[in-house]
Amino acid sequence: MLEFITRLFGKDSGSKNIAKERLRLVLVHDRTSISPQLLETLKAEMIQVISNYMEIDESALEVNLDSSGNTVALVANIPVKGMRRVAGA
Repeated sequence: MLEFITRLFGKDSGSKNIAKERLRLVLVHDRTSISPQLLETLKAEMIQVISNYMEIDESALEVNLDSSGNTVALVANIPVKGMRRVAGA
């Protein structure tokens, strides 16, 4: 049972980290009017597209929205392990 729960929430994600991530998503939603679900969908689609060209470390990938005044910036920290060969390149 404990193994199932560990897999469900991630091997090295404690309840403190989960709570911090949920709070961060709530704050992003409040500041930018973007739902946490939309941000997660955006992150998943970015991973899918970038993975076509690069081998990335998904476990260390960070995608955040930073707001300053009336502007919002999408900030992505994507660790690259290597490049993939693309047909026709």
